[in-house]
Order: sequence, then structure tokens, then C-alpha cells
Amino acid sequence: MVPSAVSLFAGAGGCSLGFKKAGYQVLFALDSDPTAVETYRANFPSALCVQGDVRTFDFGMLLNDLNIKVGELDILIGGPPCQGFSTAGTKFWDDPRNSLLKSYIKSLKIMRPKWFIMENVEGLLTAKGGEYIYEATKAFIELGYRVRVDKIYAHEYGVPQRRKRVLVIGNRLGYDFDLPQPVLHIHGAIFRKSSSTLRHAVDDLPEPSVDKDQIVKYSGAWRDEIRDGTKEIKDHFRPLIHDIQAERIRVLKPGQTMKDLPKELQHKSFRRRANRRVMDGTPSEQRGGAPAGLKRLHFDEPCLTITGAAYREFIHPTEDRPLTIRECARIQTFSDSFVFLGNTAEKMRHIGNAIPPKLARSFAEYIKNYGFLPNKKMGYGTLIGFTLTKAVAMSPSLRKTAHLLDRLKKDDKPQLTLFG
Repeated sequence: MVPSAVSLFAGAGGCSLGFKKAGYQVLFALDSDPTAVETYRANFPSALCVQGDVRTFDFGMLLNDLNIKVGELDILIGGPPCQGFSTAGTKFWDDPRNSLLKSYIKSLKIMRPKWFIMENVEGLLTAKGGEYIYEATKAFIELGYRVRVDKIYAHEYGVPQRRKRVLVIGNRLGYDFDLPQPVLHIHGAIFRKSSSTLRHAVDDLPEPSVDKDQIVKYSGAWRDEIRDGTKEIKDHFRPLIHDIQAERIRVLKPGQTMKDLPKELQHKSFRRRANRRVMDGTPSEQRGGAPAGLKRLHFDEPCLTITGAAYREFIHPTEDRPLTIRECARIQTFSDSFVFLGNTAEKMRHIGNAIPPKLARSFAEYIKNYGFLPNKKMGYGTLIGFTLTKAVAMSPSLRKTAHLLDRLKKDDKPQLTLFG
């Protein structure tokens, strides 16, 4: 039987693509971004995708529309963005900036999926002094889920990119589970022969076009699952580069950034930010400097984290140009046949915000191996475990989060005080 999934905060569909390749059927997707919804519909024509606000969406009606009973959905995927920090003295669940998380948990309460997987940026672990992840995890436990909270490194799962993310995974079937084994066990090293390098991701692409609307023809061999047999590639074009920007790019060597340029080539705003003082009077340069701006990449290492600005800031290792949209999509492990709609900035936002499909697939297959039938140990929810960092030493902010989560782990049976 094909396991069923619903995707919230679905974006363009990176997580959905990974789950689809793992053999799931994504029945429904929801996102508030109209261009993301158009992109999703173009790539998943058989799935119902709706533009809407999770805070006002009727999940009970959704179950009726999908002809699914409460508790029958196999997995809920996607995670709400952290909207900021609550003000001092404000009750966590009453703060409007936590409304997306509150709505996500209410969707779990209404639909009662057998599993859920919530993805977010690593800053989630220290948001509001650890209270954000603590309150979320506590709510999941109170709904009867056995939960893990883990910081994961995407390149260890075959994604050619140094991308750190937080995954919160839970099931109400009684399974005590660990993380899937990484493909690579090397952290912070160069691994030239692996599939997690920039070279492996983009080196076989043809020359980019100069016209953004041109479809690039390709007749080469396809090396792995990222290549899906597509012979025509969209969004593989060179952006227009002004004279001084072209000179900056020409001077940069692999691994160098804006701060390595001669001062006459550094952008004025960069120089101003590099020498600014923060609130406590410490010069920015003593805190690692200003944002790096342009970065020339290494071919034989994982790429830096793809964001919405990557097509402006990430410079090809051997060619004097930024990465193309399609190269960024490949680094995120999207298939070449995956279509992105909207303008350039919108396309890059959807790519940068996505869960890499290959990463999603790894976890989808792992969960599928556990199954969707109740385990003998099915009972109350609990925190199974958590990993907040690979480092031996832990920062003060992470130590605070670890202390809060330890309290949950030691509390064998939390009192059911969930809001609503």
C-alpha cells in the first residue's frame, strides 16, 4: 500500500519530491506564496495544492475532502518558519509571532497523522533561549508522539552542499527510532571522490546561455539520480555582470570572498559594514567581519548553503560568472526536469527555501522501513533523544536548550496541558 502524505508550508515542493521518489503519495499541499503554489502545481499535477493561510485553514474539512478518517494519514511533512522571539512576560502560545507553530500543532491535533517530520533552520535550536524548540517538542509529546530533535548535515546524506538543518520527527505508533545512517561520516573535510561535491553536481552541465529564456540542449551522459533523462535544461543562463563586478569576480580565487579583494574593488557598503561597531562597542571585524558578499567556490568540496542570494553571490569555481539558477537547483538536488515559475528572485527563493529532495528521500525511506502500523510499545509520547551539535564543546545558548530538552526527556509522562 502506498503511504499517504500531506505537505504544509510546501513551497515549490522539494520535500514532496523526495517523498514522491521514496514511493509516497502526496495527497495535498498548502502554501501561502502564490508563485510557489504555481510551481508546485506544475510539477505535481496529480496532487491538490492550495494557496492559503495555515492559521485559518480547516483541516477537519480537508480530511473529509480527502476521504480520510482521523488518524489514517501516514505522515505530515513540512515545517513552519520561526517568526521571531516572544517579548518578555508574554505567554508563549499567546504571542502572535508563534502563530504558525501553533497552527502546525493544531493541524497535528486534528488530523493525528501516524508520523510527522518538521524541518527548520538551525537557529530554531536557540530561538528565544531554547524556549521555541522546548515548547514545540513538549506539545508534540502531549499529543502522544515519540519525538527526536536533531541537527543534521545535508552533505552527509549525499547532498552536495554544506547545509545544516534541524529535523523534528515523531510518531504516535510506539516506535523508538534513531536517525538514518549517513552516506558519509566525514565532517568538515574535503572528499573529492564523493557524490557530495560541487563538481559532481554541476560539472557535466553545458555552457550556460546568455538569454534567460533560452532552453539549453544537452546530450551528455547522466551520472546519477539527480539526472532524470531530461535533454532540455531551463534556467541555465549567465546573468548580466557590470564592469566592476566582472573585475571583482576575475580577481577572486577559489575559497576567497569580498574581504580578500583589493580595497579599491571592495563594495563601499562592504567596507562600511566591515568596520561598524555593534551595540557593545566591538568592531565587526573582530566578530568575523561583515557578510562575505561574493564567494568563489571550490569544485571538490560541498557547496556553501544555497540561499535566495546564491545566484548573485556564489561564483563558479573555474568560470568568471555566478552560478546559474539551474546549477543552484542541482546543488539542492532538484531534477533537471523540475520547472520553476516566477521571476529570477522568486525562483531562487523557492530553491533556497526548499528541503533538498535527496535529503527528504533519505528520511522518507527510513520512516517507510519502520512502517505505519502500531508497535507493541504504543503508549504515551516522550522525547526519545536529541543531538544539537557535532562539536565536542557546546555554546552557552545550546547548553541552555540542552538543559530544557533534558527536562522533557526525564519527565516520563508530561501532564496534558496543550492549548486549545
